[in-house]
Amino acid sequence: MKRMLGLIMSFALVIILVAPSANAKTTKSNDASKDKSKSIHVQIVLFDGFDLLDALAPYEAFAAAGMYSGEAITVELVSAEGKRSVPSGMNGPSLEAEAKLDPNRSGIILVPGAAGKPAGNSEDSVPNLLRQAKETSLTALMRQAFKNKEVTVATVCGGSLLLAMQGLLKDRYAVTNAIGMAALKAFGAIPIDARVVEDGPRLVSGGGVTSGLDVAFHLVERELGPRIANAVEKLFEYERRGTVWRAEGIEPIDFAAGQTASAKGQPATSPAK
Repeated sequence: MKRMLGLIMSFALVIILVAPSANAKTTKSNDASKDKSKSIHVQIVLFDGFDLLDALAPYEAFAAAGMYSGEAITVELVSAEGKRSVPSGMNGPSLEAEAKLDPNRSGIILVPGAAGKPAGNSEDSVPNLLRQAKETSLTALMRQAFKNKEVTVATVCGGSLLLAMQGLLKDRYAVTNAIGMAALKAFGAIPIDARVVEDGPRLVSGGGVTSGLDVAFHLVERELGPRIANAVEKLFEYERRGTVWRAEGIEPIDFAAGQTASAKGQPATSPAK
């Protein structure tokens, strides 16, 4: 009887000693699960003829931010059609889309522009490549994304033109490559001459092809803070360019417009005799 009692007491002691450790592991596991569920997911959209730098520069910036933050941000390549090999423009290499674009998933959806001839109607022209992308299921998916309040839509270069062609940027501030600003306005957007433009927290656009880094760095700092952004900045040996433009603060005086108005108000001068 005494021996049995001793065994029971020993067993109880083992449970008392092991339980806290097990609870700690369970707590850590739960915390890790919670942290992972709170991570920000970035979907970078690929379509036939996409621009490699538009897509890969932000991809690497977000991936580095994930590395420094313990995967507080994750990134993947997607397409409207799902997992497939997607050819880039200018006869460039193809990239593998890992999954189908999910407009219902919270996070960031980044749309790059196209790479090709800057004008014209040839098969490999940027306008034609964007038009072809517009005619795919990407349009419907991006419409859903804009309705999702948990999604920030970001664009690089011609990506904003692609969305504007779909009627998604009507009366919204945006920027694209300098040669496409007139077209951006024609599609109903409000073009802003800035490196990066933020129209509310849910639409961020970048200008030329290299602005993909600036868009990504801005979003990394906004979502994860300046220390992570600074770590990636040092790793890349790249400093962001330009102030992120927002429709906030004091509106600057347009001196050029004032000069034009003054000139119109001046009476015509008589030719010298």
